[in-house]
Amino acid sequence: MGYKVKLDQFEGPFDLLVYLIEHAKMSIYDIRVSEITTQYLAYIEQMKRQDILVGSEFMVLAAMLIELKSRMLLPRPKTADGAEEAEDPRKELVQKLLEYKKCKAASELLRKREEQMQYVYVKPQEDLAEYTKEPDEVLNMDLNQFVKAFHLFLIRKRRLEEVRRTYARIERQRVTIENRIQQMRESLTGKERLTFRELLMGATSRYDVVVTFMSLLELLKQHAVTAQQDVRYGEITVSLVEAAGAETPPQEEENDQ
Repeated sequence: MGYKVKLDQFEGPFDLLVYLIEHAKMSIYDIRVSEITTQYLAYIEQMKRQDILVGSEFMVLAAMLIELKSRMLLPRPKTADGAEEAEDPRKELVQKLLEYKKCKAASELLRKREEQMQYVYVKPQEDLAEYTKEPDEVLNMDLNQFVKAFHLFLIRKRRLEEVRRTYARIERQRVTIENRIQQMRESLTGKERLTFRELLMGATSRYDVVVTFMSLLELLKQHAVTAQQDVRYGEITVSLVEAAGAETPPQEEENDQ
């Protein structure tokens, strides 16, 4: 079978081996070791005739191929039951070739990325403070002024720490739902009705508004008040049940027998 030897410089022995396998249209998982070894050795001889320096790594792979060729020619050792061992001597070489092809594909991808980035230009960052109406403030002071300012900062920091150790921050106790219910009962007593907005008089935070609304729901649950809202998102009017003139249900009259 004839073959061609390409005299281009390869990056390494595995690059040459992959080229020979692909040129011979072989499967990397089913290498014809005898044929590839012959082509590989012929290529090395061709390199020597062309006065091309042959690296030691090429000779190492050549020795590996010759050994593998010899192992393929020899009969495989048999197991205890008389069958030949199933392990393929080419397995190690195939694994190395697969890893080499992965690395070569990755290097080719990086090379293309490098070529693409050669046409990408990044504009250096500029100071746009003068256009945003917030120019950088430069403090012109000598070393003594800076030391004095830093010393005043340390004094103020120590004073704040002493205040925190000496005094405690007291927060206003927040009203509970039970207390708010009692306040609402007192506000509604003696009045026909009040709006929810009027019940919020004195509320200073969102917490007070939420507590007032929760208290109203609790009063409705207890049937202590009635609430009415004529339109959606309209005003809510609240009345005590006792003050609303709620009539007691009529008793059933006993029929005379």
